[in-house]
Amino acid sequence: MSKNIVKVPLSKEDAKSLKVGDYVYLTGTIYSARDAAHKRMSEALAKGEALPIEMQGNVIYYMGPSPAREGRPIGSAGPTTSGRMDAYAPTLLDLGLRGMIGKGKRTNEVKDAVVRNGAVYFAAVGGAGALLSHCIKKAQVVAYDDLGPEAIHKLEVEELPAVVVMDSEGNDLYLTATEKYKR
Repeated sequence: MSKNIVKVPLSKEDAKSLKVGDYVYLTGTIYSARDAAHKRMSEALAKGEALPIEMQGNVIYYMGPSPAREGRPIGSAGPTTSGRMDAYAPTLLDLGLRGMIGKGKRTNEVKDAVVRNGAVYFAAVGGAGALLSHCIKKAQVVAYDDLGPEAIHKLEVEELPAVVVMDSEGNDLYLTATEKYKR
């Protein structure tokens, strides 16, 4: 069985080709950012300032890593609850953010922004942070280093496993899977 390798950053066409339920392996450059970094980016935009990273085509992993062990680029790298970023996500999607990686349901506002912008939402397996960290080959803080693990990191990933849980058409695996198992 061949792996569905998805190159990141994502083009709009690549994002649109992904369908809810697809198992994928992300390879390339992504960024990590959690609540505090999203709040700072929102404040920067409100002041008319530039963001510290380009949004166009990029993917943000909702993750704050633990300290790296000797010889490793990063510590445990599991996803955090995506709902914490829901107040900020529509704006970033409108600025060109093409994908998000986290866990948990999203608001209707996020879903609308995903559809409007041809983006995608991936889920990574919570509780598997130590295993996921082995897919991160390089990690570098690129903004807000005073936030510690919540700083924005540039990550070089190789075959980071994820599931498409919301596709560019607004199909939502959290909703469809729940309905399927109610029957």
